[in-house]
Amino acid sequence: MRKMIRGAAALATAAAAVVALGGAAQAKPAGDWAGCPSGAVCIYPQDQNPAVKPTHVFYSYGAHKIYNQYGNHWVLNNQTGGATAALCTGGSGTGCGGRIAAQTGVYANLTPINSVSLYRP
Repeated sequence: MRKMIRGAAALATAAAAVVALGGAAQAKPAGDWAGCPSGAVCIYPQDQNPAVKPTHVFYSYGAHKIYNQYGNHWVLNNQTGGATAALCTGGSGTGCGGRIAAQTGVYANLTPINSVSLYRP
């Protein structure tokens, strides 16, 4: 019986170690991502695929007007702490689409987009 309990305890410890290592391996370290600084939301030139060097970099929360952006662009949200971003048809952050989660990006048609909004977590 003691061998069985020790075996179960060893198995549980090994499983916990695998879960801990798996979680750490999947986490993205804070830092630049495709030229987008940590804590920023970046827009890249039209049809630049893969995203390499952003043309717009936004750090502060709130709406940011964008001008003369047509066609498909990468928009990367490299903010930290769960902050989100959205692409908006209104110039003052109105008419926003779905939120872009932190550490993710979208390849979007920016022709109808007039601002980018950054939201606190």
